[in-house]
Amino acid sequence: MERPNAWKKYGEADLAELEKLCSEYRAFISENKTERECVRASVKLAEAAGYVDLDQVTAEGRKLSAGDKVYAVCHNKTIMLANIGTAPLEQGVNILGAHIDSPRLDIKQNPLYEAGDMAYLDTHYYGGVKAYHWVATPLALHGVVCKKDGTTVEVCVGEDAADPVFCISDLLIHLASDQMKKSAAEAVDHENLDVIIGGRPVRIEGDDAPKEPVKQMLVDILSDKYGIEEEDLLSAELEVVPAGAAREMGLDRSMILGYGQDDRVCAYTSLAAQLDVEQVERTSVCLLVDKEEIGSVGASGMTSRFFENTMAEIMELVGETGPLALRRCLANSRMLSSDVSAGFDQLYADRFEKKNAAIMGHGLCFNKYTGSRGKSGSNDADAEYMALVRTIMDEAGVDFQTCELGRIGAGGGGTIAFILAEYGMDVIDSGVAVLSMHSLWEVTNKADVYEAYKGYKAFIERA
Repeated sequence: MERPNAWKKYGEADLAELEKLCSEYRAFISENKTERECVRASVKLAEAAGYVDLDQVTAEGRKLSAGDKVYAVCHNKTIMLANIGTAPLEQGVNILGAHIDSPRLDIKQNPLYEAGDMAYLDTHYYGGVKAYHWVATPLALHGVVCKKDGTTVEVCVGEDAADPVFCISDLLIHLASDQMKKSAAEAVDHENLDVIIGGRPVRIEGDDAPKEPVKQMLVDILSDKYGIEEEDLLSAELEVVPAGAAREMGLDRSMILGYGQDDRVCAYTSLAAQLDVEQVERTSVCLLVDKEEIGSVGASGMTSRFFENTMAEIMELVGETGPLALRRCLANSRMLSSDVSAGFDQLYADRFEKKNAAIMGHGLCFNKYTGSRGKSGSNDADAEYMALVRTIMDEAGVDFQTCELGRIGAGGGGTIAFILAEYGMDVIDSGVAVLSMHSLWEVTNKADVYEAYKGYKAFIERA
């Protein structure tokens, strides 16, 4: 039972809306490659759409009522937006959830060293990466350095055409006979993913000559250009990501090639849907979180109490007080836990079971369950909720498909769905099909991006 290709139904008006959305999406993922950058951009978009900082509302002693729109930020890495509806919150809210962290390399706290007359930054990989992807490719450096005087220095090097870029060296083929005999997992050691950032020594002679002149050149540059001392790197969060903008892909320009589409393709379309719906009956919530790629842990991950605490604040401000009202709200809520699905790839067809695979261009994906092996770590939405979701999508004219991550036993993966489901609410996994997931450059189909936006908007309005 294969669903139709979404492109076949589009008229001129649909194509114009699709291209506008995808152009804005490409700009978003090109300009925002870290969680902090995504949150900062989301705040800007939210405020332009009339959303107000919840902390400001609380500080001013204001109450909230239907039509009010607020946002809250957690540690500059997670954001929650709420559009207050006309129905009591105790009856539940409609939630769009996605994550904004992506696999990358993090700079270690004591990273800078010199060897062989070159300067390096030592890294620790974040999330599920194939180490061999990261060698011999242009890289950029994004993040913040927080100094002891309380100031924060923003860093973004490698994205502007005038910027230098960085790279990690690979072993030349002429000397790689032993390397070529290794498995893909062992061909490049994760400890060798150190970024080359300099190769020129300072020219200081005599007793004042530094023992590590190339490293000293980099220390001087950091001091002169950014006001950063080497010790300030102890309190830095610097991320190594692929350098360059997302691009249209294919002669027909039907696809998007870009870094971090897992899961910013779902995050952006969820955010766009949330901002584009003016009035709702059931309060709508958009939740864009950090740390999913490493288990949703930490203060900015989904397992923190940020979502629950923020809902408690909002309910207090609308006059629905008390812990029981909050518990009822959470239990009565409905959620689309939006994370990407593995797009069917003919070149690796034996990893998929095609009739239950996500086909590129066939619309928004729904995964009744994820996990691995015997559905381990899965939410596994119930049939009643799946029927409701089908009804919503069909009534709104949204192209969708149901799928699994891959063949049973081939591997697996999870999302934030099971965490929210612990409240007793209805949750199902949804998202956009992606090729080359967790590689430096992932592929999505514009039709799927467009149908995801339409599906998320329909869910907010109709669930």
